[in-house]
Amino acid sequence: MSLIAFGLNHKTAPVDVRERVAFGPECLVSALNGLIRNCGAKEVAIVSTCNRTEIYAHSNCVRENLVEWLAAFHQLPVESIAPYVYSHTGELAIRHLMRVACGLDSMVLGEPQILGQIKDAFTIAQDAQALGPVLNRLFQHTFSVAKQVRTDTQIGASPVSVAFAAVSLAKQIFGDFSQKTALLIGAGETIELCARHLQGNGLRQVIVANRSIERAHHLAEQFGGLAIGLADIPKHLHKADVVISSTASPVPVLGKGAVEQALKQRKRRPIFMVDIAVPRDIEPQVAELQDVYLYTVDDLKTVIDEGQKSRVAAAEQAEEIINLQVGHFLEWVQLQTGAELIKSYRQQSEQMRDDALFRAKALLSAGKSPAEALDFLANTLTNRLIHHPTVVLREACASGDLPTVHAVQNVLGLADTPHR
Repeated sequence: MSLIAFGLNHKTAPVDVRERVAFGPECLVSALNGLIRNCGAKEVAIVSTCNRTEIYAHSNCVRENLVEWLAAFHQLPVESIAPYVYSHTGELAIRHLMRVACGLDSMVLGEPQILGQIKDAFTIAQDAQALGPVLNRLFQHTFSVAKQVRTDTQIGASPVSVAFAAVSLAKQIFGDFSQKTALLIGAGETIELCARHLQGNGLRQVIVANRSIERAHHLAEQFGGLAIGLADIPKHLHKADVVISSTASPVPVLGKGAVEQALKQRKRRPIFMVDIAVPRDIEPQVAELQDVYLYTVDDLKTVIDEGQKSRVAAAEQAEEIINLQVGHFLEWVQLQTGAELIKSYRQQSEQMRDDALFRAKALLSAGKSPAEALDFLANTLTNRLIHHPTVVLREACASGDLPTVHAVQNVLGLADTPHR
């Protein structure tokens, strides 16, 4: 068994590939069960966001097994995703998870949202009973590392995120938000951050559209806005100068036809749109329309790059913390390996004892004297306990394998005994 980190992200795969292999909340549990059942994973967790889909496992499976499983689960040809995936094992897998949790592998360097998404993935895997002692310990240790990085470095000091980048780009286009209206589709953390950034830049009005009207109301009332259902978007779209969408819908929630109609009502006044969702919320064909500026998460990268420069030094400090903490986790893994060896050795010795004791009692039952039974017990137990170490020591001495000789000496407490 080894630790494995497998998947693809915004660095290795374009958005159209990422959206094909994303796991919605409704299929995560079946995916976890499938990995355990079909890929031989002993423990597994899945992290699926707009920028990455990753599988973390304690398993004997290899990259090829996981590529085939991922393709089969999403009903895709293997060759359509194989060029975009990566896999890390052992120490590299541990380091990868810690870097992801600290925001060092994100499109936005140091962004904090990914930690919450990893915690959600951990909770789902835990509830599905897909975790065991190794991954449970790894994720808990990772959360502590991420907290230390946030506390001890300035990695999160600059207000740079996908939400911040989206609003910054909108501001470049419109300049002044004081007479503008924004339609925010979704009610999750990213949309809430967008609302806060827009309000901070003087936005006049916000409209929140969500599948759950209750959640839309909860968010909209924080900003004095209007809450609507997804079905009501076409009725209000013409009011929106800015549209930012981030839902978990498996299909687009905003189509080309609805946007065309809104543009007619707006008398060709432009609409700025950002589709942060994966899979995409806004039909790609919307970009073909005049007077529409449509951006996806990949298009935000240039804006984001400008805001990341101040975080580089902090990221270097974070890497040092991670290096240290990877070593600490590896020490724990080694201790667990030692504990298992000790447990196995003790069980083996106790079995030898029980076998010898059973035979000694049989001698007593057969009429042998206690002295004879005790002699048999002592001789049998001694011979069985020293047999294997003696064989190993004899072979090591005969072959001149001094490291093994010294190791056996240390284990048996014979380190000061001369050997020739």
